[in-house]
Amino acid sequence: MTDLTPRVPQFRPLLWEDGVELLQEAWQDLMPQASLYIAGGAVRDAYWHRPIKDLDLTTDGDPIRLGRKLADRLRGDLFIMDAERGVVRIWADVRGRRWQIDVTRFRGASLLEDLQGRDFTINALAVDARGDLSMLIDPIEGERDAHQRVLRACGAQSIADDPIRALRAVRQSLAFNLRIEPQTLAQIRRNGSRLNQTSAERVRDEFFALLSGDRVASGLRLAQTLGLLLAISPLLASEGQAWQQTLLALEKLEHILLAISPRRTDSTAAAFDLGMLVIQLDRYRAKLNQHLEQRYANERPHRALLMLACLCHALPETEVEALADSLRLSNAEKRVVVLAVTHWRQANDLSVEPLSLHRFWYPLETQGIDSLLLGLALYLAQQGLELRQNDWLAQVERVLEAMKAYFERYEEIVRPTVWFNGTQLMEALGLKQGRALGRLLEAIREAQVQGQILEADGVLDWARDWLRRCSDQ
Repeated sequence: MTDLTPRVPQFRPLLWEDGVELLQEAWQDLMPQASLYIAGGAVRDAYWHRPIKDLDLTTDGDPIRLGRKLADRLRGDLFIMDAERGVVRIWADVRGRRWQIDVTRFRGASLLEDLQGRDFTINALAVDARGDLSMLIDPIEGERDAHQRVLRACGAQSIADDPIRALRAVRQSLAFNLRIEPQTLAQIRRNGSRLNQTSAERVRDEFFALLSGDRVASGLRLAQTLGLLLAISPLLASEGQAWQQTLLALEKLEHILLAISPRRTDSTAAAFDLGMLVIQLDRYRAKLNQHLEQRYANERPHRALLMLACLCHALPETEVEALADSLRLSNAEKRVVVLAVTHWRQANDLSVEPLSLHRFWYPLETQGIDSLLLGLALYLAQQGLELRQNDWLAQVERVLEAMKAYFERYEEIVRPTVWFNGTQLMEALGLKQGRALGRLLEAIREAQVQGQILEADGVLDWARDWLRRCSDQ
């Protein structure tokens, strides 16, 4: 079926937000000699009556010229994403909302070739952008698959043409609750291993989209079954009991993050383990979410980095660093993952004594939050059905005391006041720059945490005594 005639949808109407109609007015008379269509995810979401996140426009005209005209009319910002292929992005405020509008040239000689060359049939739907937005263009029966909740490749070579679609299939099947039909699964199994031939940046972005969504553990389980994790990096290859333990830890981490998130409902914390966590940590909920809502390059969320840390929690530090490099993570993102992986055991064994808390928080600062949350998830996974209530209560209590130290006793426990810096100590005590000075500064800081030095006047006497004791050893 290759009919491009707009028609009334068979099963349900398209539902567009009001802002789309205003946008239609803005582009209605721009370059009227060129055809213009809304295609892809926006049409799919309008069909499912889901919120529309952005719009993709495709044209047989000049997308850069059209994009500039549209940006001027909307008083928006224009970015040329790919001048050679003709891809521009516009950001514009309409009806109190920031819209992202991508304008591209047809992938092929016509709209039909464009739609046939897309990834999945549910994403190969279109509407005439200047015509009746209630009329659907559906040449390859994407509406039927959308109605039946089936994920089907547009063609027999769709995955071979772009192996990144194998990973996207996993993500979209979970995000939209779809069944991947057998022939598409066969394509993924045949071609998914070629992910390692795709640019590392594209793999990273699609992989992080999976780590950023709901049901991360289910997505990674499917990706592993299809051989996609191995294709992303051999360091992610795992099997047997260790792999099952990792999947369980990912599920526990998802539950923990949901329990402290704004999306939490009364039923979220119905289970004992999450219920106790909510009760104890609720006082820090806003601060925890502020930490977890951080964004990095290309809007990659902090939550996804924590999921990655959980996925590779058993790897040695050098391999975690190698994985982060292979995924082209920024130095800041790499630091988050590495510190979470290398300190979650310390977080789980943490004493509530001031010195223990100081030695945990001082090198980590806010990244200690990740180690605490990851440690809780791995503790629950390790205990499994044998979780003892009293032991879990004690574990949560330790985490509470650790967070109290960071959020309420920061200047007392985490980073006490520096009364004498290194230069001042060298002048007052006749010391030279070197390891001994560094150890002295650390000893003074830890003595302050333990209450052995209570004011600035006592620092030099304590330091002289410490140096004398060190020389006697």
